[in-house]
Amino acid sequence: MAEHLASIFGTEKDRVNCPFYFKIGACRHGDRCSRLHNKPTASQTILLTNLYRPDVEVAADPRAATSGAASRAGRGQEGFEAFVEDVFEELDGCGEIEGVNVCDNVTDHMMGNVYVKFVEEEAAGRAVEKLRGRYYDGRPIAVEFSPVTDFRESTCRQYEENSCTRGGYCNFMHLKPIGRGMRKRLYGRYLGGGRRERREGERSPGRKRERDDGEDDGRVTAKGMSDDARRAMFASWNDADDE
Repeated sequence: MAEHLASIFGTEKDRVNCPFYFKIGACRHGDRCSRLHNKPTASQTILLTNLYRPDVEVAADPRAATSGAASRAGRGQEGFEAFVEDVFEELDGCGEIEGVNVCDNVTDHMMGNVYVKFVEEEAAGRAVEKLRGRYYDGRPIAVEFSPVTDFRESTCRQYEENSCTRGGYCNFMHLKPIGRGMRKRLYGRYLGGGRRERREGERSPGRKRERDDGEDDGRVTAKGMSDDARRAMFASWNDADDE
């Protein structure tokens, strides 16, 4: 029985725990959900709820913005990248950041959600403490640990292929991309073991050796991937996880 419960945990077959909260870190039913939202007390990822506010109005028809191409060409890209840089620079002092992911969805429980994943849980803990009680753009920051650590499982595959017909109302993450130049400027500081010495001692020797040897540990890295590589990765996902 224990093995069966473990195998279905966080899936649609799990009638106790909410699969959407487990995968997305948010649920459209909120506190009214009939299933449990098991909020972690520690995680590599923190969630800043509804923090990002785009300056481009969203059409009423959810099919009006059907693909990632519309997001990439948005008029607010420059402002968006400035926002990502603000978040990155504010939290970089807490520890090495693996990725800053911003939802482009328009549903209340996902709009403007910002997920910041750190290499170490301790760094995420420092970030939570740093942001509690703080304000951004005149609004209080709602911060908490998130159960999401594998964004491959929470991201809409069709959105990545520019083919999602649900638009911003999709139940899976539509992650707004940043340009290559901004990505290099933010994450390039971590390449070649360039992390500041005061944080270097916090990594385990095994983790550092794996990263230096270039071994693939299965994680989505901050360096990004080519379009062809991402398409190959999406094609390999289990169709059972389809929306």
